[in-house]
Amino acid sequence: MIVRQFINWIRTAPAGERAEATRALARAWLISDLSHDDRIAAEGALLMLLDDPSPLVRQAMAEAFARSTDAPASIVRALSADQPTVALPVLEHSPLLIDADLVDIVATGNDEVQCAVARRIALPVSVCAAIAEVGCAAAALELIENPHAELAPFSWNRIVERHGHLAAIREAMLVLEDLPAATRAALVAKLSETLAQFVVARNWLSADRAERIATEARDRSTMNIAARSRGEDMQGLVHHLRVTGQLTAGLILRALLSSNLDLFDAALAELADLPLARVCALLHDRGGNSLHALLRRAGLPEATFAAFQVALDACHEQGFVDTDDGAARLRRRMVERVLIHCETDRGATEPLMVLLRRFATESAREEARLFCDELVADDALDPVYDDLIAA
Repeated sequence: MIVRQFINWIRTAPAGERAEATRALARAWLISDLSHDDRIAAEGALLMLLDDPSPLVRQAMAEAFARSTDAPASIVRALSADQPTVALPVLEHSPLLIDADLVDIVATGNDEVQCAVARRIALPVSVCAAIAEVGCAAAALELIENPHAELAPFSWNRIVERHGHLAAIREAMLVLEDLPAATRAALVAKLSETLAQFVVARNWLSADRAERIATEARDRSTMNIAARSRGEDMQGLVHHLRVTGQLTAGLILRALLSSNLDLFDAALAELADLPLARVCALLHDRGGNSLHALLRRAGLPEATFAAFQVALDACHEQGFVDTDDGAARLRRRMVERVLIHCETDRGATEPLMVLLRRFATESAREEARLFCDELVADDALDPVYDDLIAA
């Protein structure tokens, strides 16, 4: 009887009053002890209100049903396909929408719709993959900042491919502590590419020089990323570097000259298609034949073999600091030792000598910078010591 009166009244009521009445009816459905007949009649009235010409009415219904597991599923699905102002609360919160529904909504919805889905709690891998594949940049950013989203590695990489040129995307991803190393490397590559294109477009540098500087900066960043990578994360990074053509002899030599034996071993295992444990065992053979055979199987230029041998010997003799910072920068003494050897080696090629000279300059500048930083730190502590002595 009450529902019948509601239906008769709502035909002539103003939109604002219809919206409030619809909200009340939806709440009654959820929390009131309606009889079986009244519940059927209420559901019929709510279904009828899906066709109300005023979005205020449908929006009121969406807000009432958005977070409920007891809402009529057919009504929730209809509301999720309504215009954004109506659908957003349901898309962001409703537990009644299944993964397939959400994937389809992401594929066909506009930016607002995609962003609402990206903000959902407990967002599964399949929906995250859909947003990564076809979502707008704003939706990708919402996904990155959603702590409840389950992103697979391929989804991270797809976001980088599609939106990595945007500063907001890069910044949001790089602050994540659990971001895969391969994804960090892809972001760095995107940034290097973007900066190179920018300076070339401004005629600040030639294309060749900008590309070389960007490559060197990318390689240094790769060392920093690799220094903090272990296990599967390191293997994923190395695989990414190989697929993208970055796992070059120069990068591998830089890893060795930075005492990053983890990256060096993983790189040779990847290129030689051998188990990592087998590669590590071969590299502990000080005779040199095992290293040369491994480098040859990895497809590295034979002209670099002597440089690798001298660097590996120096690494074994001097030891290395097993810290993030220690494995991220070139060791000046090691670089100079390899450079001196190659200067008297007739088999050393000009590109290798150019690379080693660049390494020597870079390591000398880095050492000087660290020395100056230490001096400044000591000067900053002197007043403290003086105060303590005076006291």
